[in-house]
Amino acid sequence: MASKVSLKDINKIAIPAIIAGIAEPLISLTDIAIIGNVDLNPVEALAAVGLVGSFLSAIIWILAQTKTAISALVSQHLGAKRLNAVKTLVPQTIALNFLLSLFIYAVTALLAEYIFKLYQAEGLILDYAKSYYRIRALGFPLTLVTFAIFGVFRGLQNTAWAMRCSLTGGAVNVVLTYLLVYGIDGVFDGLHLTGAAIASLCAQLVMLIMALYYFFKKTPFHLKLSFKINPLLKPLINMSLNLFLRTLSLNVAIYVANAYATGYGNNYIAAQSILMNIWLFFSFFIDGFANAGNAIGGKLLGEKNYKSLWYLSIDISKYAILVAGILIVVCTVLYEPIGLIFNKDKDVLNLFYQVFWVVLLMQPVNALAFVFDGIFKGLGEAKFLRNILLIATFLGFIPTLLLTDYFELKLYAIWIAFFIWMLIRSLTLIFKFRLSYLNRI
Repeated sequence: MASKVSLKDINKIAIPAIIAGIAEPLISLTDIAIIGNVDLNPVEALAAVGLVGSFLSAIIWILAQTKTAISALVSQHLGAKRLNAVKTLVPQTIALNFLLSLFIYAVTALLAEYIFKLYQAEGLILDYAKSYYRIRALGFPLTLVTFAIFGVFRGLQNTAWAMRCSLTGGAVNVVLTYLLVYGIDGVFDGLHLTGAAIASLCAQLVMLIMALYYFFKKTPFHLKLSFKINPLLKPLINMSLNLFLRTLSLNVAIYVANAYATGYGNNYIAAQSILMNIWLFFSFFIDGFANAGNAIGGKLLGEKNYKSLWYLSIDISKYAILVAGILIVVCTVLYEPIGLIFNKDKDVLNLFYQVFWVVLLMQPVNALAFVFDGIFKGLGEAKFLRNILLIATFLGFIPTLLLTDYFELKLYAIWIAFFIWMLIRSLTLIFKFRLSYLNRI
C-alpha cells in the first residue's frame, strides 16, 4: 500500500468541493450585498436577510446530516469493494430527506413569526424576515435532495459534479437577484426582498436538476425504492441523529450570538449579519479539505490503510492552514473595500471594521477544526463529534459569551466566544485522532 495520498488526489476532491461548498453561503452573501445597498430601508432589510440566512443555514446543516452519513457509508463500501450493499440505501436516504424537508417547511413557515421573535426581531425587521423566509424556505426539498445526491458523489470520490451544479446555481442566483431586486427600467419594478428570495429558489431548482442528471448518467445508483429496508439504513439514521444533535448544538451557538447582537441594536445585528456570513463563507471554503478528508478517510478506513490515513491528516491540515493564511492576507489588504461591498451605512461599517480582524485571526484554528471534523465524519465517529460540539458549546462558547458580555464587549464578546469555541473543537479532535491512530501506523 502507498504510504501517502498524493496532493493531486487530495486536490481532485478538495478543490471542486471548495467551489461546491461555497454555493449556499454565496447565495446568502449575494443577497446581503445587494439588499444591503437598496434605497428602501437597507439596514432593516439587511438585518432581516442576515437573520433568515442564519436560520436557514442552521436548519439545512441540521437536516443535511444524511449527506455526511451517506458519504461515509458509500466511501467505506467503495474502499471495501462492496458498493452493491448500498444500492438500495441511496434512494431510501434521498426519499427520507425529501419527506423530512416537506414536514420542516410546513412547520417553520407556519411558525415563522414566533421563530424570528426568538431572535428578538420586531417591527419592520420581523415583517421582512417572515415574508423573505416563507419564499426562500420553499427550497428546502430542493436543497436537501441535492445535498443527499452530493453526498453520494463525494462517497464515490467525485466532487466535480457537485462543483458544476453549484457554480451554475450560484451564477443563476447572482444574475436573478440583481434583476429581481432592482427591476429593469421600463419592464418591471424591483421586488426588493421578495425578488431575492425568488432568485434563490430558482438557483436551488437549477442545482437539483443538474444533480439528478449526473446521478442518473454517471453513478451506479438509481432512485427506484425498494420495500425491503436496507440493513444499513438504521446505522445511517443513527449516524445522522448523532450528527443532527452535533449540528443542533452548533446552531445553538449561532442562534445565541444573533440573539445577543439583535438585542444590542439594529446596527449591531446588521454588522453581525455581515461578519457571520463572511465567517460561514470562509468556513465552507476551507471545508473543501474537510470534504477530502471525509471521502478519502472513509475509503482508507474501508481498506484498513491506517498509515495512509495518518499521513492524510497531516497533509490536509497543512493545505487547509495555507488556504486560511491566504484568506487572511487577501482580506487584510482589502479590509475596507470588503465592508463597502455589503453596506454603506457608516455606523454599521464602523462596527464591522472593529471586529472583522478577530474573524480573520480565527481562520487557522478553524482550518484544523474543519479538517479533523471531516476526517472523523468519514470514519463514522458521529457520537464523538456530537459530544465535542456539546462540550464546546455549553462549556466553552456560552460561558465565555456570558462573561465577556458582562464587561459590555458586545460584538467582541460574540467573536471571542466563537474563538474559544473553535479552539476547543480543534484541539480535542487532534488529540483524539493522535490517540486513536498513532499506534496503528
